[in-house]
Amino acid sequence: MSVKLKNINLESLVRENVKSMRPYSSARDEFEEVNDNEMIFLDANENPFETGLNRYPDPHQRALKEVLSKIKNIPTENILVGNGSDEVLDLLFRAFCEPNIDNVITLPPTYGMYGVLANLNAIENKKIILNDDFQPNVNSILNRVNEYTKMIFLCSPNNPTGNTFSEKNVLKILTEFDGLVIIDEAYIEFSDKPTWLKRIAEFPNLVIVQTLSKAYGMAGLRLGLLFASTEIVSILEKIKPPYNVNIVSQNLAIEKLATSNYINEIEVLKEEREKVMKALVRCKIVTEIFPSETNFILFRVDNATFQYNQFLENGIVVRNRSNDSLCRSCLRITIGKPEENEKVIELLNNLKNV
Repeated sequence: MSVKLKNINLESLVRENVKSMRPYSSARDEFEEVNDNEMIFLDANENPFETGLNRYPDPHQRALKEVLSKIKNIPTENILVGNGSDEVLDLLFRAFCEPNIDNVITLPPTYGMYGVLANLNAIENKKIILNDDFQPNVNSILNRVNEYTKMIFLCSPNNPTGNTFSEKNVLKILTEFDGLVIIDEAYIEFSDKPTWLKRIAEFPNLVIVQTLSKAYGMAGLRLGLLFASTEIVSILEKIKPPYNVNIVSQNLAIEKLATSNYINEIEVLKEEREKVMKALVRCKIVTEIFPSETNFILFRVDNATFQYNQFLENGIVVRNRSNDSLCRSCLRITIGKPEENEKVIELLNNLKNV
């Protein structure tokens, strides 16, 4: 679906103090020679004895961005790498939202850190609950927008519901809202729907957040990715900590992305998801199962607390999401390795009713 290119006044969205500030200039910013093997580095007050970790990391993660650029087919200047997705999300609040004045819109049930970061940065969080199909109430969202609304967060595929938002709904928000639209695609690799990455040039207010924690199997490295216009990326680069991603995480990510093992693992998890889904259909304690385009399944049971404890007693840890909006008596189960899923399926066949 094609739409007319959108114009946006990015300058009007940025906080005044961010516009005027000068970024911190690290030693590695001031000296950027590529062929530096023969140089003696005495500029950063580092320990000179080689340990493999004694030097500061590249503050701009250039080598990692080159790898990501090829995988995502996105220019490096449109990429920001953070210490987990939570850091890049926090940078968005810090750059564009004035404390105690501006507001953002989130769509429960959704990823809880949006609300946490809004509170941390003293930003009003307008919560507009999804409809019964777990889709955005677009008219309600747009009706709640005012001159102080800076960002709308769309988690698609959504956590904890597992579904993606329709293109029609997302496009309406993108074209009618003059602030930033943040699409969190942490689980996009598990979906058959296309990513919104290819449409960044079409929508200068579009920001995509992804992660290496889920499909790529690097949760322990804490690497979050943000894709946006060069103007937005430049603003965030201006305020991020100089060495926000450590050298171990950068090097290990490059090494693991080179193996392409994650491609096969994604397909395995999608196949395993269908096996678990079929077992849930047969399970007598399950009253409703929600479609999933992620590596987890949300399902409703007769009594979430009772069934959660049954899983625990059998050595399986799931997540009780009953306190989330629209998720009454719901459990969320992540898709594990085939042998782990076999144990889950066996247990589902033997769970007791309340």
